[in-house]
Amino acid sequence: MSDLDAFLDQVRTSLTTQFAGTVGAETVGRYVNESYVALYRTAHADQQLPDKARRFTVDRLTALGQATGALGKPVPEVLFLCIHNAGRSQMAAALMAHHGRGRVNVRSAGSQPDATVSKSATAVLAEIGVDLAGAFPKPLTDDVLRAADVVVIAGGGDACPRVPGPRYDAWDLPHPPGSDLDAVRAVRDDIDARVQKLLAELTA
Repeated sequence: MSDLDAFLDQVRTSLTTQFAGTVGAETVGRYVNESYVALYRTAHADQQLPDKARRFTVDRLTALGQATGALGKPVPEVLFLCIHNAGRSQMAAALMAHHGRGRVNVRSAGSQPDATVSKSATAVLAEIGVDLAGAFPKPLTDDVLRAADVVVIAGGGDACPRVPGPRYDAWDLPHPPGSDLDAVRAVRDDIDARVQKLLAELTA
């Protein structure tokens, strides 16, 4: 058995215990496999991929439990989407988590996720004390979508499936322009203002 197989087996076992009474062992196993394969498609060279797959699986299983009513939602669930889940949606999620301080739970995803988070987005958030070091692009999954209370499409042209329940907001944000940090800062500040307004609405 390879080191990867052993690690994924360990993840299956631990998550089966963690989510006992919420989802069954078969579902846990399927989610571990699906989550690893989904991330491998874009980030196969990432040495941290197995652990990221574990984190992605935990988030998806939690979302599944919330969507089915097996797990509660103590705070509003906000999902930020953009095409690549590398810039706009990552900045929005990080800023919402930063300002929300536990008053909301935040997820992000993309319809065509990149392999890594934008270096420019990471740099301009670091300037204001917001850390994107642990973030990684993730594909949009049905469980995460159905668990959301608010879905924010952080780029006006991105398509998103519509399911009953969530409120959908579309933010017409420009694509962060690569290495032009001044322009990326302008996008960051626009997102920050929108995030704080949404947070005020959700926690009033």
